[in-house]
Amino acid sequence: MPHRLLMHQRLLIFIAVHAMIAVVLTFVAFADEPANRPIQEEVWALPMTLPTIAYVVRPVGDGPFPLVIMNHGVSLNQRERSFFPLVEFRDAAMWFARRGYMVVAPSGSGYGAAALDDPEHGIYSVFYSKIGGCDNPNFRDAGFAVALIDKWIIDYMTEQKLVVPDKTIVVGQSAGGWAALALSSQNLPTVRAVITFAAGRGGRVGGKPNNNCAPDKLVAATAEFGRTARTPMLWIYIENDTFFGPALSNRMHQAYTAAGGSAEYHLLPPFGSDGHFLIDSPDAIPLWAPIVGAFLDNHE
Repeated sequence: MPHRLLMHQRLLIFIAVHAMIAVVLTFVAFADEPANRPIQEEVWALPMTLPTIAYVVRPVGDGPFPLVIMNHGVSLNQRERSFFPLVEFRDAAMWFARRGYMVVAPSGSGYGAAALDDPEHGIYSVFYSKIGGCDNPNFRDAGFAVALIDKWIIDYMTEQKLVVPDKTIVVGQSAGGWAALALSSQNLPTVRAVITFAAGRGGRVGGKPNNNCAPDKLVAATAEFGRTARTPMLWIYIENDTFFGPALSNRMHQAYTAAGGSAEYHLLPPFGSDGHFLIDSPDAIPLWAPIVGAFLDNHE
């Protein structure tokens, strides 16, 4: 089947899913939580410029609610992308929902079933064609490409009157955190604050721990974001992160704040076999929740 016809059929399927509105997965009540409110989980297809599947968890009720967008990391390996879960950071997302947020966690273009797209011609290429090879990576545009999806989501959710205008928190892990960092440099009036976990690009080249693609370029790009960023940020890193270790994350933070950006930096003790995946674990919530909660109290 010709590639363009195949892509067209996939887009029609995507849109048809949206016509079903939302697939409700489950309702969960947390009577022992301070907010004492039930939450519900759903899978949505968002009819944006590029149709996007998203995991959505929110308090039960009509809303509108303040919005949290959660960005996952990336893999340049097509097979790894095909096994990427639809529901990412479920426990972390539910923590935000129990605070009263409507959480939207988009599944990146080219992940899950969409990973079958030809990386040279499919939807995936739209967002990652500008990254470049490891010999000359374009970290700046890689961040802005995914940040654009966040902007689309904010606009769509606001237009649908599902969220409170001007009360968006953007959260990201790894490359998703890097996209959130890029977004901070654009100072969107709708975004109150940004929270990142293990943010960065180009980590573990060749599968080797603490082997970044181009650390000096990563630091330079971080400084470039910081020159225009005025959105409050919270950066969380972990001592045993094998993608962005303490030395590199400290350099990034110093470059960002020296350039003018505002970022609160926390380095947590080692967690699991690789702290880079801290936010994936429900066992890690007691470690980061007090820090994130205090930050949100100041910026909600």
